[in-house]
Amino acid sequence: MDVKAEIIAILKDVTGLDDVGSDPDANLFQDGVLDSMATVEVLVAMQDKFDIQVPVSEFDRNQWNTVNKMVDRVGELEEE
Repeated sequence: MDVKAEIIAILKDVTGLDDVGSDPDANLFQDGVLDSMATVEVLVAMQDKFDIQVPVSEFDRNQWNTVNKMVDRVGELEEE
């Protein structure tokens, strides 16, 4: 499974929404898909899945608000 598919699977698991990720450029915060608690759950799941570190204190919603941006950030963090 590629990174995008893995992220969508995490989002579906955390939110319980089957159609999350159907538009990978949809803003997950503006659309009400993610709230603060769900965001923390997604970040923890992504940290475990991809062996990356995303300090909550350094979390910027604008860098994580779409599936495509999440894929980009995970790729960047995997390279660090």
